[in-house]
Parts: sequence; structure tokens; C-alpha cells
Amino acid sequence: MVAGGGTAGHIEPALALADAVMRARPDARVVALGTERGLEGKLVPARGYPLEMIPPVPMPRKPTLDLLKLPLNVRGAIKQTRAVLSRVGADVVVGFGGYVALPAYLAARGRIPIVVHEANARAGLANKVGARFAVKVAAAVPDSGLSSAEVIGIPLRASITELNRAALREEARRFFGLHPTAPTLLVFGGSQGARSINNAVAPLASEFAMAGIGVLHAHGPKNTVAVQQIPGAPPYVPVPYLERMDLAYAAADAVLCRSGAMTVAEVSAVGLPAVFVPLPHGNGEQALNGQPVVNAGGALMVTDEELSPEKVRDVVMPMLGSPQRLQAMSAAAQGTGHRAAADVLARMVLDVVGK
Repeated sequence: MVAGGGTAGHIEPALALADAVMRARPDARVVALGTERGLEGKLVPARGYPLEMIPPVPMPRKPTLDLLKLPLNVRGAIKQTRAVLSRVGADVVVGFGGYVALPAYLAARGRIPIVVHEANARAGLANKVGARFAVKVAAAVPDSGLSSAEVIGIPLRASITELNRAALREEARRFFGLHPTAPTLLVFGGSQGARSINNAVAPLASEFAMAGIGVLHAHGPKNTVAVQQIPGAPPYVPVPYLERMDLAYAAADAVLCRSGAMTVAEVSAVGLPAVFVPLPHGNGEQALNGQPVVNAGGALMVTDEELSPEKVRDVVMPMLGSPQRLQAMSAAAQGTGHRAAADVLARMVLDVVGK
């Protein structure tokens, strides 16, 4: 049973583990646990895995009426989760954090072995609780706050870890309608886009074109950008959403993006030089996620507050204009990646089942 619902950052590592388990043991069965509120209702069935639903138990960040209801909500979710674990005959529960993982950990405690994986640089509440009962704890990076964690990286899907950017480059450029040879920047701000990134990059469309730089910009399905195209120059291609991230990575020479844990892991694994713009909200974990790649020389970091068209003009454009710099950054980024994380975690999980 994999428990990683809510956001793609929790779901994708769970599905990457599921794929790795099935590669290692085709006779195995993997079932995902989720709620109606998360993206798992769309992502899990699309990957071919059964999905069992439980009530969501979000953790209130402030003292509200919801906080008073929390014990009762948790108790109900635990009861339903135990029924699911019994019905599917779970031999191990693997949690990836978030409000699906907490009921799973509490339901499995003392009954079924627990394995915890922490993707972020700073562990969340659910995984801190789960780690206390787990037989194995893994983390993406050191110093996550889980003292017993083995650092393995983040499980990634095979379409990313096996991506040959050079071999796919021509097909990827053609797929998006990009210039076949011009240096190309990939811009995205997560599945919903990022307004600050859009506002900093889109106004420079004509300048990118005049500099001979192509742009593939995923602006988010709820946002729009107006860009000026220059006839004969490399096109600026705005799209609402990137269904084929593998082709987007293959088409690009560098990326400007947020630094969520999954994004950092994927960008590093494929060796793309990056300019990370951490999300300014939360506990600062996005800056922590990207810092190891910055320290290694594979990325730059610009705060959301600093980001502007002028900053993009001064920092990003010169980077795209230097093939030597891009090559050095690419090698440095790839050196920080963990391409085998899914298989490592799968061996860990199967070993727990074997024991």
C-alpha cells in the first residue's frame, strides 16, 4: 500500500516506487491510498493502479474549529484505513507524507510494517509521526529532520531517469513547434503556473527572439500571457500545461522554474541547468530543496521578490548565450541527481516484506 495523496509531489514518488516494485516483482500487487480532494483520483488510475479512498484529514495551521474536530476526524480515517488494509491484504505500508499518509501510519502501527520516504528538505508532520513507528526511513537529502533516514534521493518515473535528451531533441522541438537548433529556455511554475514567473518572462518575448533564444513557457491553465513574435526569429511558445514533461526537458537547454522537491529531482536527473525561483510561502523548504544543486554549480537561485524582467535579462539570457557555461552546469546538475532512487526504495520495501 502506497500512501502519498494530495499533490503531485507526494503522488509521483509513490507511483515511481510502484513501477519499480512491479519491475522487480511482477507478481506483486500495489494499491494506492488517497482522498477525493487530491490529484490522485486522476493520476493513479492513469498509471494503472487501483485506488482506495479514505476521508481527508488536513492538519489545521491555525487554532480554528477544525482543530477541535481533528481527533474525531483522525479516528474515523484510521478506522476506514484499517478496513482497507485488511481488505487488500497489505504486507507493507509506504508513506510519502501529506494528509493521506498520517491515517495510514496510525492505522498500520503495530500491525503492518511501515516504510517512510521524505522528499522535502524539511520533513512534514505526517512523516515525523510515521518515522517513529517505521522499520525503514528514507529521505531525498541529508538533514531532513528524520535522524534515522537513509539518503537515497526521490523516486522518479522511468520516462525521466532513462531520458536521453540529445536523442529526443529533434522530435521534442518539432512537437512543440520550437526552433530546431536555437538555445531554448523552458519556463514553468508548477501544474498551475506561477504569476510572478509569467510576469517576469513574457514581457521579454521580443528580446529573447532578437537574442536568438527560443522559449517554451507553460503559464498555467488559469493564466494567459500575451507575447510578441518576431518573424524569422526563434519562436516563443506559450502553453497552458505540459503533458509531456519528458519532451519539454529534451527540448530545453536550461529551465526557469520553482524548486519543489520533485522539480529539483527531475531537473537534476536529466542534467538541465536551472534558475530556481523558490515559492515564497510555506516554511522555506523550496529554497532548501534547490540549494544543493546551486552549491554544486548546476543552478542559480533568484528569490520571488527579486524576480523581474530586468533580472531575467541580466541573469538568464547571458546563461543561454554561453554553450560552455550550459555544458558545465549540466554536468554539475546531473552529478547531484539520484537516478536509481526508485529501485533503491523498491529493494528496501521488498526486503521489509521478505523479513
